[in-house]
Amino acid sequence: MEIEIATIGGYEEVGRQMTAVRAGDDVVVFDMGLNLSQVLIHDNVETEKMHSLDLIDMGAIPDDRVMSDLEGDVKAIVPTHGHLDHIGAISKLAHRYDAPVVASPFTIELVKQQVEGENKFNVNNDLVKMSAGETMSIGDSGQVELEFVHVTHSIIDAINPVLHTPEGAIVYGLDKRMDHSPVIEDPIDMQRFREIGREGNGVLAYIEDCTNAGRKGRTPSESVARKHLEDTIRSIEDYDGGIVATTFSSHVSRVSSIVEFAKDIGRQPVLLGRSMEKYSGTAERLGFVDFPDDVGMYGHRKSVDRTFKRIMKEGKENFLPIVTGHQGEPRAMLTRMGRGETPYEIEDGDKVIFSARVIPEPTNEGQRYQSERLLKMQGARIYDEIHVSGHLREEGHYQMLDALQPQHVIPAHQNLKGFSPYVDLCESQGYALGRDLHVTRNGNMIQLVE
Repeated sequence: MEIEIATIGGYEEVGRQMTAVRAGDDVVVFDMGLNLSQVLIHDNVETEKMHSLDLIDMGAIPDDRVMSDLEGDVKAIVPTHGHLDHIGAISKLAHRYDAPVVASPFTIELVKQQVEGENKFNVNNDLVKMSAGETMSIGDSGQVELEFVHVTHSIIDAINPVLHTPEGAIVYGLDKRMDHSPVIEDPIDMQRFREIGREGNGVLAYIEDCTNAGRKGRTPSESVARKHLEDTIRSIEDYDGGIVATTFSSHVSRVSSIVEFAKDIGRQPVLLGRSMEKYSGTAERLGFVDFPDDVGMYGHRKSVDRTFKRIMKEGKENFLPIVTGHQGEPRAMLTRMGRGETPYEIEDGDKVIFSARVIPEPTNEGQRYQSERLLKMQGARIYDEIHVSGHLREEGHYQMLDALQPQHVIPAHQNLKGFSPYVDLCESQGYALGRDLHVTRNGNMIQLVE
């Protein structure tokens, strides 16, 4: 069976992920993401109102026109998890393909909300839920099957999809860390990866996220971040002024920890900001997390400002707002607070907890710097880096290669500079550039089996 891989997006940058795998006449697309930094450098861009071609020209979504060079029909569009760099372009591109979007329950719900907010295109693709551990037949040959393997990442319900073909398995390895003690989920299913590596013809190709490949050791568990967070919050338990926390809205495990520790020190947690309400509200509705009944979630600007007025009236010492804005995004809640655009008054000595790292990208770094300066000018004390990454470091990569023993390896989710540590790592394990280690670019084709 012919096996061909189109590397469409995410092979020159972190963001706008999209890869297509053709097995015979059947094509499966993995991820359709947005490159958020390409959007943020433009003022007041509303992507939901824009045409896909304009967004492609901006470098904001994958240029999927290379798909016309791929023989066969798309049978499924499979996002790995709910981050925008993996699902953010589905509302712009999915309607071009007569294929369902197949994803885990939490991811499907986020895709559904993304599609409902789309103003330019009618996206009527079926949305199909499939949980980790389940499989689905692809095409009519009966020879190709899609499987979801549970992985741990900085968002719940993440999976690595595996396409089983007569020539071996294609494992799409974006994004994960090896977490054996996560906060609200099962550990990563390493046993299944080891089985896939030794079944049938083994693993034909492994496509891997290289984000932290240059960092030594292993990525710590989410339980480590939870402990750090608990230590930080308990250390300011006796402070009688304002305490504000911010983290990735999509990081439901982290949000749930902040909510718990706020309650432990006698403060009322309140979730503020549109995306905070979206992710945590969706997770609670689907039963992934059970917040206390009195935890408020407010996304609309007016209801957020009403909540801030209530906090100021009843006393900042009684509340712990959990807000959007950890990267200094211009319209996010914390940035507005720093600019003095909300009824919440930051005073000398108030604590601001950043339970997130700056995404190492110039736009984010500049915005985060500006946000912190504004907060400090009002007297805020900053606690930062209370975080663990969602991506594998060096040891995790060695473990995955050992588990899967792939015939071919394709680095992804980075630019050329970001690929180089992973290339060195693979070469140390016997792979050779140009033979079975394929460094590629957006818009290229890799023929694995002719």
